[in-house]
Amino acid sequence: MLTDRLQLEANEHKVLAPYASFAAESRGRLHPEDESARRTAYQKDRDRVIHTTAFRRLEYKTQVFANMEGDHYRTRLTHTLEVAQVARAVSRALGLNEDLAETIALAHDLGHPPFGHAGEKALNDLAADFGGFDHNKQTLRIVTRLERRYEDFPGLNLTWETLEGIMKHETEYDLPDAEWEPDKEAGLEAQVVNIADELAYNAHDLDDGLRSGHLTPQQISEVPVIRDLMAELKLDAGNFSDGDRYLLVRELLGLMIDDAVEHTAREISSAGIKTVADVRQAGRKLVGNSPELAPQLRELKQFLFENFYWHYRLIRMTMKANHILERIYRAYLETPAMLPPSVLQHENERGLNRAVIDYLAGMTDRYVGQEYQRLFAPDVLT
Repeated sequence: MLTDRLQLEANEHKVLAPYASFAAESRGRLHPEDESARRTAYQKDRDRVIHTTAFRRLEYKTQVFANMEGDHYRTRLTHTLEVAQVARAVSRALGLNEDLAETIALAHDLGHPPFGHAGEKALNDLAADFGGFDHNKQTLRIVTRLERRYEDFPGLNLTWETLEGIMKHETEYDLPDAEWEPDKEAGLEAQVVNIADELAYNAHDLDDGLRSGHLTPQQISEVPVIRDLMAELKLDAGNFSDGDRYLLVRELLGLMIDDAVEHTAREISSAGIKTVADVRQAGRKLVGNSPELAPQLRELKQFLFENFYWHYRLIRMTMKANHILERIYRAYLETPAMLPPSVLQHENERGLNRAVIDYLAGMTDRYVGQEYQRLFAPDVLT
């Protein structure tokens, strides 16, 4: 049986909750165009995100460890895929639009520069005099301006709801765009991606910390939520195997997801939410973890900050990222003729400084390291 877009849209109305974001009721796109014959608007958005150059580059961009530090640690791409999986799981349980949640999740980190948050801080400092650098806003620029894949419009021409999810992405690291309907809450699918991002990096950064040896089982057993879970699973910090690590991380993620689903369902019910309009007028976020678990997860996050993200080896990487990006940036500005024509052609449109920042932000960890060698290593002549 063949299924077309109209049938898919009808199916959404049959199976999704009344407060879900229905593709047929999207606010539309910036530039008018025909929708796909066999995909909903959000499915079309998802496919466009996946086929971008920016998405492919996430494979070689830092999550916590720089890409060259090992093949088994998470990259910005694998983190993105994990966020998408969590977002789909939560959305499915709540009767929300999985396609929209997945699309926002896949797009949410497109604007990340090389070297993760260290790279973002370095670029923000370099761009302080002309607007700074924020990866959420850079993601919006990528999908509305910088990716040039269509003759009729710049960017990807995504739906309003996907753009909303990008601009209202909010976590410990990410601040939403205050100019994007600041008096209204984001749709539930966008809120789900916010919590999915936090749950994914809580569980998986813990996993990478243990795998790398930056964290020890004895250390993590001091965190209340981990201590209780290890006791429940009968795991011994003194005799902790790889299998124990897999089990702990898996059960931690499951615990956080189940708690978020159950708490959010209660919040939706208590707020009397019936439509998407009700969600946006709710005056508070409806998706999150329970008052019982949320404080424990904040303790876990604080533990990761103090013992993992601020580990001396990661601080070394931060300093190296600052040095590499600043030195390349200064060299490009002093001698713009070293820049590729594809960058120089945007000088009049964006200004040289912003064009260089965009160029650096698009680089992968690997490429920026190679570029540093090409520019400054005396034995590299290319």
